[in-house]
Amino acid sequence: MKKLFAEFFGTFWLVFGGCGSAVFAAAYPELGIGFIGVALAFGLSVLTMAYAVGHISGAHFNPAVSFGLWVAGRFEGKNLLGYILAQVLGAIMAAGTLFLILCGKAGFETVGGFASNGYGALSPDGYSMTSVLIAEFILTAFFLIIILGSTSKQANKKFAPIAIGLGLTLIHLISIPISNTSVNPARSTSQALFAGGDYPAQLWLFWLAPIAGAIVAGLVCKASKKCCE
Repeated sequence: MKKLFAEFFGTFWLVFGGCGSAVFAAAYPELGIGFIGVALAFGLSVLTMAYAVGHISGAHFNPAVSFGLWVAGRFEGKNLLGYILAQVLGAIMAAGTLFLILCGKAGFETVGGFASNGYGALSPDGYSMTSVLIAEFILTAFFLIIILGSTSKQANKKFAPIAIGLGLTLIHLISIPISNTSVNPARSTSQALFAGGDYPAQLWLFWLAPIAGAIVAGLVCKASKKCCE
């Protein structure tokens, strides 16, 4: 239960910090933090929680990460469903909290996109379904390689959260204009549920592509052995 609570709170912080920065601060008049600020917020949210609860649960905070670690032999399959449920619930709780805060703004009418992920007309810069699928697959695969490599026996694990946090920051710098950056099915699900409209119908891609990318990365690392030890 300690592990599940750690995953719940860690994912909550990831969504609250990352998506919260996008919803409240990205385009704030004159003081907006923009893409760079949002990218840093996602990276910092993972970095801080990895140090805070990583020793308890392994700091997955992402169903794709759990799948990738399982395939690589670094996570027991019997815990997979519990981790994913905790992550999704934590993300939904964070999105609900963001929604409550946003509703208190003067003149509030709608949540808009609510930092949701999308392709086609819902892509920030109009990228196609194929483009988004490729980007999400590749970026998640490399994210898992960073995680597996930086937490291997050969690496200095004390610095792993920094590498992982900076890796997630880089991923967001690349792909916010493409898909608003998912690489995390739980994060995509929570925001789409509150944004509504056509966003929930596109969730399949933001489960399929990240998990597929993570599985491929897990298989590659397992074959190389070094980063899976």
